[in-house]
Amino acid sequence: MNENLFASFIAPTILGLPAAVLIILFPPLLIPTSKYLINNRLITTQQWLIKLTSKQMMAMHNTKGRAWSLMLVSLIIFIATTNLLGLLPHSFTPTTQLSMNLAMAIPLWAGTVIMGFRSKIKNALAHFLPQGTPTPLIPMLVIIETISLLIQPMALAVRLTANITAGHLLMHLIGSATLAMSTINLPSTLIIFTILILLTILEIAVALIQAYVFTLLVSLYLHDNT
Repeated sequence: MNENLFASFIAPTILGLPAAVLIILFPPLLIPTSKYLINNRLITTQQWLIKLTSKQMMAMHNTKGRAWSLMLVSLIIFIATTNLLGLLPHSFTPTTQLSMNLAMAIPLWAGTVIMGFRSKIKNALAHFLPQGTPTPLIPMLVIIETISLLIQPMALAVRLTANITAGHLLMHLIGSATLAMSTINLPSTLIIFTILILLTILEIAVALIQAYVFTLLVSLYLHDNT
C-alpha cells in the first residue's frame, strides 16, 4: 500500500484555496437551537450538559473569573465537536494542526496573564519567586519560573495536537491492517476489526476528554490570575 500515512493531516483545499476556515466554521452550525417555548429532548439534554459543565468549571472562580464562562463553554463545545467530526471517514481535524491550537491557546493564556498583572500585580510577581528562597538562587528561580510561565500555551497546544494526532494515526494503521488481512486470514481480520471498534470508542472518549482538559487548564490559569 502506497497510501501516505499523514495524508489526512494535510489541510484541504477547494479550487486551490484553503478550506480550513470553512471547516472550522462548520461545527457551530451543528449545535441545535430552539425557537419554541418548550424544548425537545435534544435541546433539553444539550442545555443540561452545558449547565453542568459551566457549573463545574466556574465553581472555583470569583465574580471576575465567571465573566469568562461564556467563552470557556464555547471553547469546550468547539473543541469537542471538532474532535468528534474528525473521527468521521475522509474528514479533516483542525485540532491536529499545531498552528490552530496555538492560535487558541496563546490569546487565552495571554488574556489570563494580562488580567492577573492588571488586577493583582503583587501576587502575579510573587509567582516568580517562592517565599523563603535563598538569595543565591533568586536569579535562577526567576528565570525558571519565567520559562515555565511562557511555555504554558505551548504545553496546551502540544498536548491537544499530540493526543488527537496519535489517535488518528493508530486508527489509520489498524484500519489498514484490517483491510490488508481481510484477503489473507479471516479470523485474524475479525480480531483486528474488534480492536479497531474498541479503539474508535476510546478515541471518542479521548476527543471529549481532551476538549475538557484544554478548557480546564485555561480555567485554572484564569483562577490563578483573578
